[in-house]
This record gives sequence, C-alpha cells and structure tokens, in this order.
Amino acid sequence: MDNRERVDVLIKNGCVITVDSQRRVIEDGAVAVKGERIVAVGDTSALASQFCADRVIDARRKAVLPGLIDAHAHAGHAMLRTIGGADGDAWTDACETIYTRASDETFWEVESHLAALERLQAGVTTGVSLLGGGNSIMRVDDPVYARRHCDAVVRTGTRSLVAVGPSRPPAPRAYTRYTADGSVTREIDFDTMYEVCTEIVDTCHGDAKGRIGIALTLPVYAPQHYPEQAAYEREFRAQAGQYMALARERGLRFTQDGHRAGTLAFAHRELGLLNETSFMSHAIDLTEDDIAACVETGASIVHNPSAIMSIIGRCPVPELLDAGVNVAIASDGAAPDRGYDMFRHMWQCMHYHRRHFGDPDVLPHGKVLEMVTIDAAKALSLDDSLGSLETGKLADIILVDLFKPHMMPMNMPVYRVTCFANAGDVCMTMVGGKILMEEGRVLSVDEGEILERVTAAAEQMLERSGLRHLLDAPSTLWRRSHY
Repeated sequence: MDNRERVDVLIKNGCVITVDSQRRVIEDGAVAVKGERIVAVGDTSALASQFCADRVIDARRKAVLPGLIDAHAHAGHAMLRTIGGADGDAWTDACETIYTRASDETFWEVESHLAALERLQAGVTTGVSLLGGGNSIMRVDDPVYARRHCDAVVRTGTRSLVAVGPSRPPAPRAYTRYTADGSVTREIDFDTMYEVCTEIVDTCHGDAKGRIGIALTLPVYAPQHYPEQAAYEREFRAQAGQYMALARERGLRFTQDGHRAGTLAFAHRELGLLNETSFMSHAIDLTEDDIAACVETGASIVHNPSAIMSIIGRCPVPELLDAGVNVAIASDGAAPDRGYDMFRHMWQCMHYHRRHFGDPDVLPHGKVLEMVTIDAAKALSLDDSLGSLETGKLADIILVDLFKPHMMPMNMPVYRVTCFANAGDVCMTMVGGKILMEEGRVLSVDEGEILERVTAAAEQMLERSGLRHLLDAPSTLWRRSHY
C-alpha cells in the first residue's frame, strides 16, 4: 500500500531556482503541485518519498523557475511591429489612427491572443497590458474592446493585468465602431471614457478566478518635456482625483507610462498618484526628488531597457535599488522593435547599465532574475501568491532546457538562464497548476488558427487605416550609418 500523499503533478530531477526568501537553488530539486498551488519544494529524493502524483514530469537537465512576469506592455502593439520602419513619429501616428479609427472587436481579440501566445511560449505567465498606447491613445470608447481582450487571455490560460484610463488630452476624440452594417464614428469625451473604464472594472476585474485583473492608468503630466500639455493642467488634476478615488474604492492598482525627470515628484506632491500599489514605467533621467518620492510612498518603478525611451534617457536602476526602491524589468512590447522575450530584456538590462558605469559588476545576474519574478510580483502587489516557487503560492512554473549547445556546460544555472537562455529554450509553461505548453507545443489554444486570424485582421487594419505605405522599406535602409 502506497502511503504517500497524492498530488496532481510532481516535477522532479530539475535544477530548481526558487527565488524564495533564501534564494535557494536546488540542483536535484522537485516541486509538488496540487490543484492551483505548490504544496512542496525540495530535494527530489525527499519529495519522491513523500508524494505520489497523477503526472510526473522529469525535468532532468532543465531549470525549473517561477513563471516570468512582464510588468509593462501594450495591448494592440503586437499588430504594429515594425510599421513605419525607422520613423518613430510615423509609428506613433499609426497607433493613434489604428487604435481609434481602424480597429474593430476582432482586432483587439486576435491581438490579445497573439500577445498571450507569444508570452506563453516565452515563459511569461503574467503580463501587464495597457489597453492601447502609442503616446497614451487608449481604446476606451466602449467596454467591448477590453472584454474581447480579456476573453482571449482567459482562453489562452495566462494571467493579465489590463490597465485602462483616458486618452491624453484634448477631448473629445473621434472613435470609430465597426458593425455588420458599416461603421459609426463618435466623439468621446472624458466623462464617457471614465464611465467606460468603470464598466470595464465592473465586468472584467477578477475574471477567471483572478487571472484577469484591471488596473487604472492616466497619461503622465509632463509640461516641462511637452509644453503643449500645460494648457490641460486642470484636466490632468481632475482626472487624478477621479481615477485615484476609483482605485481606492475598488482596491485597484495604478500605473503610468512615460515618466521622466521631475514628473514622479510632481505626480506625488501635486497629484497624489504614488503609493505602495503604484508602479510607474520608464522613469528616465530621474531627479533626487523623483527617487525620494518613490522611497516615501513605496511606489515601484518598471524599467524597460529595450524601449526607445531607454535610448532617449536612462532609468537609474542601480541608484533606485540602492535607495530601497523596488524595480521590475518589462518588455514595453510588442512594438515597434521588441517582443516579449524577457530573457532578452534581462540581458539588455545588465549590459545597458554596466556600459553606463563602465563597470561589469553592476546588476548581478540574480538581481535581474528577481526583477522579472519576485520583484515584478511585488510591483503588481502579487508577491503573496506569485514570483517564487514556495509552498502555498500559485503554481506558475516554467521549465528551461539547459541541455543545448548555447547553454553548456552544465554549471552555474542562474548565469546561464540570465545570460544565454532565450524564449525558445522554454519547454514547459504551467499556470495555476495547468500545463499550457509542453515540449514547445501549446495545448490551450490552436496556434495555427490564431496566426491565420491575425494575418486577416492585420490586412483589414491596413486597408481601413490607409497606412499600407508604412510597410515600405525606407530609402536609407542600406549602406548608411543613420536613417
């Protein structure tokens, strides 16, 4: 008679990188999963004698990691990769045109499927997606677009925190809704945007046993960098009060995209936007007052090392960490020139800051791994349930194949994961105890069908927007040092 406790899944014989409070790396480790949660983490020999499992996964020559967390990206962007070539203004203008006047419900659904699929295959089990972007153009004229986005994530099986809020001033803005009978264009004011955001919170927050969450966002007020914003200070102040009241009432997290020198301090002192549930993105060229505002409030910073904003300026990550500020790494994906491969962004983060200081000791490998796991979970106020492999936490687990030429020899696993691994090395992804991808094959959705639908939706998007010319290669693509 087998007296061992029965569990659903036992992952054994792997190199378990726990990112727990002791930062244990268990060379011959195992993880036991029952239902949605981890029930034990330890040596394979100990767990094999304690548990029998309905499913045993042999993780020999593989790293076992908590699912990666991408703390800042944009819904819609996966359909706009590379459009406009090297012309950033053209790409930003394309975002505004497509998000407000050339995208329908199917666009937002298949884009969400595409992003969730890419994240799933890259081992990203939790992602933040602002519902739009490209200089703060949000799809908040009707709640149906958020609903379709969330439904696609639910079907894929991953976790998503969807951030909604108003488009940047001025308003009203023209939004086009496509129906079977044609299209209707309406002028949408700030009051309507707020009503839509409230309805999205009511209908989507907490879906799929909490796998879907809604956060609130506002455009960053930065008249010192964008003088035209000064004319709308009253609107920015009114929205800050309105949306933060909603966040407090519903217990929602708050995020912003595009902070830079001086704007965090203003957001805290004048607008009251920073607190322990706030996570602020980009944060380049920060002042001492900006950093002090984060220390004072407990707000987190989200660094996007592969983003264009990180070319324009630098997020002072080592300085923030030394001051005690929590910092996460994110993709800012998936356009115009980057994707959801968090291994790439870890590597980019290390080299970016080491080059700045001329010091190869900046940002140890374990720290950057924390920044896409437990630190990212803390930024999203989810560190009690995600971000590490520990008893009682949700079973979001990935396996990374270490037995490949670019990952050899078989030693120093944390270094290999952060320096040499890429999204293609992820061979299994589990979310909440459910295996969604195994041996590189997605089990939760039909990948081919999604890609076919994406192709059709992209063609329709280009036709409606009249932007097909943005796919033309620029004349300066070859034989030059600059576009």
